[in-house]
Amino acid sequence: MSTNTSPSSIQLPTDEELVLKVIPMPADCNANGDIFGGWVMAQVDLAGSVLPARYTQGRMATVAVNEFIFKHPVRVGDILSFFSKVSRIGRTSITVKVGVYAERYRSQGQYIKVTEASVTYVAIDDDGKPREIPRPH
Repeated sequence: MSTNTSPSSIQLPTDEELVLKVIPMPADCNANGDIFGGWVMAQVDLAGSVLPARYTQGRMATVAVNEFIFKHPVRVGDILSFFSKVSRIGRTSITVKVGVYAERYRSQGQYIKVTEASVTYVAIDDDGKPREIPRPH
C-alpha cells in the first residue's frame, strides 16, 4: 500500500449516537507530529461512558478495553466525531462500541474512520464494589 494514498471518505453511522466532538491541538501530539494514541484512548473512554451512564444511574468504572484499533493517524485540527452504541448489557456491566471519525481540517464534510474500540464499564457502589444495573420498570 502506498503511503501517499489517502483513505476514501465514508458516511457517518446512522445506527449509533454521536456522543462527543473534539478537536485535538498541538499539545496532544507525539514525537512524530501525530496525535498521541493515549490522548485518543482517553477521549474514547469519555465518549464510551456516555451511554452506560444512562443505565447505571450512579457511579461506574471502566473495567476492560476489549478491543482498540487505530486505523489511521489523527492530526492536529481534525474534527473528531465519536459515535457509540451499546453492544451488551449484563447484570453489573455494559459494553459499548465506539467509532471515531475524523473530518480533516482541509476537507471538511468528508469523514474517515480513524479508530474503533469496545469498552466495558461496571456499575459500582460507594465502596467501589460492583452493583446491579437498575432495570427499567
